[in-house]
This record gives sequence, structure tokens and C-alpha cells, in this order.
Amino acid sequence: MHAITVREPGGPDVLEWTEVPDPSPGPGEVLIDVAASAVNRADLLQRQGFYPPPPGAPDIIGLECSGTIAALGEGVTGFTVGDEVCALLAGGGYAEKVAVPAPQVLPLPAGVDLVTAASLPEVACTVWSNVVMDGRLKLGETFLVHGGAGGIGTHAIQVAKALGATVAATAGSDERLARCAELGADITVNYKTQDFVAEVKQADVVLDNMGASYLGRNIDVLAPDGRLMIIGMQGGVKGELPIGKLLTKRASVMATGLRGRSVEGKGAIVAQVREHLWPLIESGAVKPVVGQVVPMPNAAEAHRLLDEGDVFGKVVLKRER
Repeated sequence: MHAITVREPGGPDVLEWTEVPDPSPGPGEVLIDVAASAVNRADLLQRQGFYPPPPGAPDIIGLECSGTIAALGEGVTGFTVGDEVCALLAGGGYAEKVAVPAPQVLPLPAGVDLVTAASLPEVACTVWSNVVMDGRLKLGETFLVHGGAGGIGTHAIQVAKALGATVAATAGSDERLARCAELGADITVNYKTQDFVAEVKQADVVLDNMGASYLGRNIDVLAPDGRLMIIGMQGGVKGELPIGKLLTKRASVMATGLRGRSVEGKGAIVAQVREHLWPLIESGAVKPVVGQVVPMPNAAEAHRLLDEGDVFGKVVLKRER
């Protein structure tokens, strides 16, 4: 088969479409004939040599995919060869085939085409696990997401709105904020010209991709008993934690990652997504947001698009047959 490989750590041009050995499904795994994958910021870090795959995961980049089941490993039930699916991966998505543990595989939501479905597993599992399972967002609370125009942000806005929250989102231009509002954001904040603490005032749950640079202000904006969920480090890795404010607010700070979890841990999230989030997608309350589709051999172009930050929603890599 062919896959995108990394010639050496570096810029987008180190990505190459090359021939590699075919994977085969082990016990409890399915083999997916890949139709599409999607680009995540973790992929850019892996390309640069900063985010190696966990032990046992493929070296090939790609944390999600969609496609057709080509073979079943020993002991797999609930799927058949020929099923159209999407899957959460620890790696291997930028390829023509990938083997994945069956608990990480999802049927396509009704009404979502095969290519668009590739944009869902990573954002769906990240948002649901952080905002709902760990963040415990409830009806009537206020939710703040940073980077509202990205893949995570566009999905999180819709999920929080569907759950009955007041939704606030930050982005870097008025045009992008207007599109966030179209997705359901009630409060929009241009982080280049406005202070989100002053604009939002209090949030019960904050989903943060910035890390250190936003830590103090994220604590400031938390409501009493608020929950700060940190999922990224785009603004640095070390910050000062104002413990006094946390104690006064009875607030909590949690940092989470998805890729390094066990199969059982990922499977539990996937099961929740299938039960609770897929119906929201099938009803149209939450819609996948794909900003650009790029042929998979041109993964370098897709990485540049994400790096430049002009795409609204996800960048999808479509396999050409």
C-alpha cells in the first residue's frame, strides 16, 4: 500500500507518498480500507519530531480515518466486511489501509458521507470526553471554547449549544467569529482586540487549547465550581497557577490527552460518543464542519493550510483511487 511517511523531522515538505508494507489486523482489530483521514495539530507536531506515537502505534501520521472494513481480526464481533465506518486511531490514518482496535471503530452517522466522516472521530471524542464526561457541562451553564473556528472549536460550539448551554467562543477575526455565531455561539470574542474575561465574565466550563499563556485569565473567567479543561499547549507549557483563586472559586483544572489512552479508555469514550453524540449528528443539531479537502498524496499542502490558520473547521485528506 501507499502511505505518507516523514523523511526526517521538519516542515511540510518532508511528507512523502511512498510504498510501505500492508498492515494486517491482529486479534480484536479490524482492517480498514481508508477513504479519507483528517489533519490535527498533533500531526504537525509529530511531523516536526515533537510528538512520537505511543508504544505499539504505527509511525505513520493520522489520528482518525473513514473507510470500509476489509478484514476482521480474531474475536471481532459487531462489524462485518464491507461496513462503512470511521475510527479513532493512535496513528496510521495517512495511508491506504490501517488496522485499528474494534472498540475504537464507529459506524457512520446517518446522513454523513464517507469523506466527511473522517473529520469526526478525533473532535467528537475530544469534545465529548472533555466537555461532557469530565467537564460535566449542564443545561443552563456557560461554556467557553478557545479557537472557536478550528476543528475542535466548531464542533464544541454545536455540542454545547445542543446541550442547552450559553456558548462563548474566541477567534482571531470578525469574519470567523460571525461563522462561529452561525454555529450557535452566543458570545463571540476577537482575541486580538478584546479581553475574553471582560466579555464572558463567568464560564462554568472552559475548553482551552492555549495552555500557559491563557492559564491566569482562564482561572479569572471561571465561575464558582468552574472546570478548566486544558487540551493544548499552543501558548506554552509552563504557567503560574493562582491556587488562592482556585480555592476561593472551588474550581478545578484538568489537563487531558486522547492519543495515549488505553484501548479500553478510548473504547469507553467511543461508546459514549456513539450513544449520545451520534444521534445529535443524525438529527442535524451538530454538523461536521469541513473547511478544505485535499488529496492524500498532497498532505504537505494540508499541513500548510492548518499551519497558516485560515481554514474554518477541519482539513480532510481524501484518498484518490
